[in-house]
Amino acid sequence: MAGPRLTDDERALFREHGPRGVILFARNIETKSQLIALNAELKAILPSEAVLMVDQEGGRVARLKPPHWPALPPAGTLRDARAAFAHGVALGRMVREAGFTCTAAPVLDLRVPGASEVVGDRGIAGDASTVARLGGEIARGIMAEGVLPVMKHLPGHGRALVDSHVSLPHVPELTEDDLLPFIANNSLPWAMTAHVVYEQYDPVNPGTLSELIIRDVIRGRIGFKGVLVSDDLAMGALSGTPVERVSRALAAGCDIALYCPGDFEGNRAVLEMCA
Repeated sequence: MAGPRLTDDERALFREHGPRGVILFARNIETKSQLIALNAELKAILPSEAVLMVDQEGGRVARLKPPHWPALPPAGTLRDARAAFAHGVALGRMVREAGFTCTAAPVLDLRVPGASEVVGDRGIAGDASTVARLGGEIARGIMAEGVLPVMKHLPGHGRALVDSHVSLPHVPELTEDDLLPFIANNSLPWAMTAHVVYEQYDPVNPGTLSELIIRDVIRGRIGFKGVLVSDDLAMGALSGTPVERVSRALAAGCDIALYCPGDFEGNRAVLEMCA
C-alpha cells in the first residue's frame, strides 16, 4: 500500500486479484484507530486465508512506535529464555491488537564481528546455540498470542559485508553455526529468505532466487518444511523489473513473493502475472 488509507485503485486491485496478503510499513500507519480500521478493511477485502503482515521486531525495526505503541528493545539485549519469551509475547500482543496476523520476526542470523550492521543488534547476542534457543523462545511467545512468526533470513545473513537493502552481498562460505539456529527451529511455520550470494552453494544467484539453495540448503540441510517467503524483492541487492524478480523467486521455490514499495503499477503487474 502507498499510504495510510486504501486508494480506490488499490481496493479494486486487491478485490480483483486477491493477493496472499498485505504487509504494512511506517508510511501506512498513523494512529491506533486508523490502523485498526485499515486492517479491518483489508481483512474484509482480501481472501479469507490472507495474512496481514508487519515488519515488527523491536529495537530499530519497528513500524508500531511511541507514542501510540510502547517501544520494545532489540533482540540483541535479551539475555535468557524468560526474557526472550516475554519479548515474543509483548511483540505478538502488540501486533495482534493492531489487527495483524503475522510479524516478520525473529531474526536468527548470527552477529559476526566485522560484518555489515544490517543485522547488528537485531540479532541475538551469543553463540549459535544461544541464538537458536532464545530465537525459538521469541517465536514461541509470538505464537502464544495467536500470531505467525517469520524466522529470518535463511540460510543466514550474518556474514554479509554489505547491506542487501543497498547492494548484493557475497558470502564465500557458511558454517554449521550459521545454519544451526534455523535447523533448531525448522518446525516454525514461516521463514524468510536472504538476498545473499552463497558462493559455496550457488556462485551466481542470491539465495532468494536460487533453486539450488532453496532445495538443497533451506528445504534440505536446514529441513524447513513451512511457508517460505522472500525478503522484499524491491531491495537494492536484486535487479530486473518487479515481474522478473517475482517470477524468479517463485520459480526458485519461494512460496510467497514479497514486494514492498507500494507502487501501484508494480503491484498490478505482479498480481496480473501471478493470476
